[in-house]
Amino acid sequence: MIHSLTLTDIAVSRGERRLFTGLNLELKAGEALALTGANGAGKTSLLRAIAGLLRPDAGDVIFHDGDGNQLAEREARGRETHFLGHQDGLKTARTAREELGFQCDWLGHTQHGFDHAVEAFGLQPLLDLEVRRLSAGQRRRLAMGRLGGSPRALWLLDEPMAPLDARWRDAFADQMRRHLEADGLIIAAVHDPLPIPVRTLDLGGLG
Repeated sequence: MIHSLTLTDIAVSRGERRLFTGLNLELKAGEALALTGANGAGKTSLLRAIAGLLRPDAGDVIFHDGDGNQLAEREARGRETHFLGHQDGLKTARTAREELGFQCDWLGHTQHGFDHAVEAFGLQPLLDLEVRRLSAGQRRRLAMGRLGGSPRALWLLDEPMAPLDARWRDAFADQMRRHLEADGLIIAAVHDPLPIPVRTLDLGGLG
């Protein structure tokens, strides 16, 4: 299980433009980090680099277990990391039940995990509706279901609360607190402050 994450001298570019260089970071179990900065500063790119979806120009992303041993990147990302992007990545022709079931099956879960996701994110009334019929906020809650349905140590979140109303922002804040209390780690790209205690890394940018 991922217990800590270390970034060393990370550099990332988009096209011909260098977003940042020499970025160093250490995050430990029970900690949350908010990535801030102007649009285009590289918040999403950094999340994608940690998730293994983008190769940095330079530097290392290192995962450690609770004993300080370095974990294989493929295993750490494949089994212990959730990436929830700005796009929900849902299949619109499926029902919410089918989509949540697919996501949980693909990521690995128990029936208890599925039931927990339904309860935590208020999905019961949505389960028999096609995803295409859901509002933006409902779709975001459905996408969030994978976080509870298939527990993993590291959550990488891109503007996770943007489409949510106040009720569901509070509900998700509760899920984040529970995750941290269970020695989870969270890194979230945000414009608005997260409703939990966090460290902040400002990537700046020109907007």
